[in-house]
Amino acid sequence: MLSSSQSQQVITCRAAVAWGKGEELVIEEVEVSPPQSQEIRIKVVSTSLCRSDISALDSQPIFPRIFGHEASGIVESVGSEVTEFKKGDHVLTLFTGECRTCSHCTSGKSNICQVLGLERKGLMHSDQGTRFSVKGKPIYHYCAVSSFSEFTVVHSGCAVKVNASAPLEKICLLSCGAAAGMGAVWNVANVLEGSKVVIFGLGTVGLSVAQAAKLRGASHIIGVDINSAKCDKAKAFGVTQFINPNECSEPVQQVIKRITDGGADYAFECIGDTGMVTTALQSCCDGWGLTVTLGVPKVKPEVSAHYALLLTGRTLKGCLFGGWKPKSDLPSLVDMYMKKEIQIDEFITHNLQFEDINEALNLMREGKCLRCVIHMPK
Repeated sequence: MLSSSQSQQVITCRAAVAWGKGEELVIEEVEVSPPQSQEIRIKVVSTSLCRSDISALDSQPIFPRIFGHEASGIVESVGSEVTEFKKGDHVLTLFTGECRTCSHCTSGKSNICQVLGLERKGLMHSDQGTRFSVKGKPIYHYCAVSSFSEFTVVHSGCAVKVNASAPLEKICLLSCGAAAGMGAVWNVANVLEGSKVVIFGLGTVGLSVAQAAKLRGASHIIGVDINSAKCDKAKAFGVTQFINPNECSEPVQQVIKRITDGGADYAFECIGDTGMVTTALQSCCDGWGLTVTLGVPKVKPEVSAHYALLLTGRTLKGCLFGGWKPKSDLPSLVDMYMKKEIQIDEFITHNLQFEDINEALNLMREGKCLRCVIHMPK
């Protein structure tokens, strides 16, 4: 509900607040400040739960906080100097922004914006302040988005206008996981037709990699996961062979090298396990094998690998948001979805109301869902 009919005043609404590490979220009445210069205030329509939300909730020290970053919504109001958005625009939120003026944005070589890149302090990019409070107490942001709230404020560079006819409750997945996996294949690895691909981890990101590899015409798409229940779902997205490492009598990299007659052309690490990065490298072929790492580790962030893996021609490459320039590129992905050229709906295994957000967290922790879409009150 609005505290005033004036959109440029404080809004009182509900948000799921994390008060401490690993604790259940609490639905609270929060105050949301009006957008400042170059900011917009968004009425969140749908927000899907990403594993990185849980990882941060369970490990990071910044509290109280409002999590959520994979979201869609409608612009409620705009701050000064905002020219590209107006009230009523449909938008996707961006956990990493695009200023379009820094050396990275203009280079054509990178999507790592130097001005609006990953925000790690729980504050707004512009003034290092917050736009949320509860009874006067500041509440920190997450990834410059904080979509577990009926309303949120983001920098205008951290949102992108999309086709108003696209279903917001579906395309919210494109603001993070689904887009990241597809971009890793198309932008970062540039997988070629007939290639042999192996994917470690078959969550939403890994299955998006499979989908994109299939569209590129890969001959082998090998999915690796310790949950055999994912096998059928994986094959629906393009996986041609499924391997559960716990059911193998030899190291999984040896199984993969035998299946591919020497190793995969491309390996994608989608778990967030730095030990698995080494396994992925070992699964690649000599000469040109490329490993792309997408996962964000909760523990042991350092990667170690024998130098011979690189000396023999393998490459390890990092990847943030699939290499997409978010404001420039996401509208085209939405258009691909609308033309039924890519699958998005099939990632959604659960739809829950905002009040049930802790149930969504539990489902993901227990490995019982791919993407759970949280539907905010209308």
